[in-house]
Amino acid sequence: MSARRTNNKTSARIVTGPKPGDTIVATVGTPLVHGRAAFERRAWATAFAQLSAADRVEALPPDDLERLAMAAYLSGNDRECESIFTRAYHDFVAHGETARAVRCAFSLGMFLFDRGQSAPGSGWIARGRRLLADQGGDAVERGYLMMPDALAKIATGDLEGASAIFEQAAAIGDRFADDDLRALARQGRGRALTRLGRIQEGVALLDEAMVAVMTNEVSPIISGIIYCSVIEACFEIFDLKRAQEWTAALGRWCDAQPELMPYRGTCLVRRSEILQVHGIWTEALAQAMRACEQLAERSREAGVGLAFYQLAEMHRLRGEFGKAEEAYRSASEHGKAPEPGYALLRLGQGQIELAAAAIRRARDEARDRKTKARVLGGGVEIFIAAGDVAAARAAADDLAAIAAELGASLITAYSRHATGAVLLAETNPRAALAPLRDAVSIWRELDMPYERARTGVLIGLACRAVGDRDAAALEFGTALRTFEKLGARPDADRVKGLTRPEYDARGSLTARETQVLGLLATGRTNRAIAKELRISEKTVARHLANIFIKIGVSTRSEATAYAFRHQLA
Repeated sequence: MSARRTNNKTSARIVTGPKPGDTIVATVGTPLVHGRAAFERRAWATAFAQLSAADRVEALPPDDLERLAMAAYLSGNDRECESIFTRAYHDFVAHGETARAVRCAFSLGMFLFDRGQSAPGSGWIARGRRLLADQGGDAVERGYLMMPDALAKIATGDLEGASAIFEQAAAIGDRFADDDLRALARQGRGRALTRLGRIQEGVALLDEAMVAVMTNEVSPIISGIIYCSVIEACFEIFDLKRAQEWTAALGRWCDAQPELMPYRGTCLVRRSEILQVHGIWTEALAQAMRACEQLAERSREAGVGLAFYQLAEMHRLRGEFGKAEEAYRSASEHGKAPEPGYALLRLGQGQIELAAAAIRRARDEARDRKTKARVLGGGVEIFIAAGDVAAARAAADDLAAIAAELGASLITAYSRHATGAVLLAETNPRAALAPLRDAVSIWRELDMPYERARTGVLIGLACRAVGDRDAAALEFGTALRTFEKLGARPDADRVKGLTRPEYDARGSLTARETQVLGLLATGRTNRAIAKELRISEKTVARHLANIFIKIGVSTRSEATAYAFRHQLA
C-alpha cells in the first residue's frame, strides 16, 4: 500500500518525498511496517534493511522507494541509492506526478555530481528541466534546478553570478516556504560571498543555514551537504573556531541518529584535520585513511587528492617519512598540489636545497588566499633553515597582511609564530618573545597542542639566547611532553637534542667551519657567506650540516646562540 503524506510543508523538501514525521499506513508486522517505523525514528540502516526486504517480496510504491533511497544514502549504501532513486523517478513519471519525478531527477543529478560523474549528472538535471518545461507554471522545483547553474559559475570563477543565482533560488524557497531550498541556497550564497571577500556577510548566511540544520528544519541529506559546505568555508577563511563549534553541534545532532553515516568524502577529510589540531592524532589518522578509501572508491578526483594530502601530513608529523612520501605522491597524482607538506618533508629529511626550491616554486604559483597562506607559513621555516632570512622575512610579512585582512584567530596565530621565528633568525630574541607569546595564547584558546608546543620551542630558544636558561628548560620540557604524547617523533627528537648537556665542540670544528659559523651568527645568508669566503653555496650548506652535527643543534638560530656563547661570532 502506498504511503500518503499529510504535511504539505514537508512535501516540498529536496529529499524527494516522505520525511520522518509523515503519516504512514500499512499492515502491522510486515517488513514494510518495520521499515517505515525505522525511517520515522531515523534508524537509517534498519530502515534500509527492512524496506529492502519488503521490496524483495513486492515492488515498493514510489513513496516507499524514496524512503528506501534516502535510507540507503544516510546509512552509507551509495550504490543502491542511485538505482533506487532511478526506479522512483520512472514510477513517478508513469503516475503523472511530475513534481516528484523532477525532485528525483535533481537528487540523482546532485548525487552523481558529488561522485565526480558530471556527464550523467548533467543528463538527469536536463531531464528534470524538460519535465518542468512540459508541465509549465511556477514550481518550487525550479529553484532546485538553479543550483547546478550556480555551482558551475563558482567553478568558472564567476562568484558574483553564482551569488545572484543563489539569491534568486533562496527567494523561491521563501515564496514556497521550502526549508531545504532556502537553507541550501543561502549556504551557497554564503560560500560565494566569503570568496568575494565579503566575509562577515557570507558567514552570517552560513550560520543561518546551520541553525536550520540544528533545529531539524532541514532534511537529513541536505543537512549533511550544508554542514560539509560550511566546514569547507570555515577552512577557506581560517575560521577554525567556527568550524569547531559547528562540528560539536553536528555531533550532538548525529548522536540522535546512531545509524547515520554523517561524515563522507571531503567532509571526512576536514573531520580528520579538526581531530589533528586538537591533538587526537590516532583518530585523525584513521579518519584520513577512511577518507582515502571512500573517495578513491567514488572516483572524486579533487577529494581523493585532498584525502591523500591529509594522510601524508599525519605520517610526516609522526616521522613516518616513507609513508608520507608515498601519500604525497598519491595526492599529486590526483590533482592536489603537495606543497607545503612535501617541501617540509624534504626539510625533515635534511634535503634543505630541495625543500627551498620546492617552496619557492609553490609560493610563486599560489593564486588563492588559502593556498598562499599555507605556503607562506611553511616557507618561513624552510627559508630560515636554508639561510635565506630575507625571503623568510618577506614571507612572514605577506602572511601578516593576509592575517590582517581575514582577522581570524588561526591565521593570526600562524602569522605571529612566523614573525617570531624570523626575529629569532635575525638574532633579535628579545623582540621575538612578544609575537611568540601572542601565538601561544591563541593556540591555547583554540586547543591546538601541537602548534602550541612548536611555538614553545621557539620561546625556549629565545629565552636561552637572552640568558634565561631556566625558562628555556621549562619551555623545552613542556614541548617535549606534548610531542611524546602526540607521537610527533621528529619534533620530540629535536627537543631532546636541544636539552642534551651542551659540550664545547670548538676543538672539533675546522678553521673553515669556524669561519662559516662566525659569519652565520652575524645574520648572513648562505649566499652572503659564500660570497665572503669565495666558495659555492653548496659548499656552505655542507659546512653548515657538519657544524650542526658537531655542536648538536638543528637550526640557524640555535647555531647562532651557540656561537655567541662560545665567543665564535
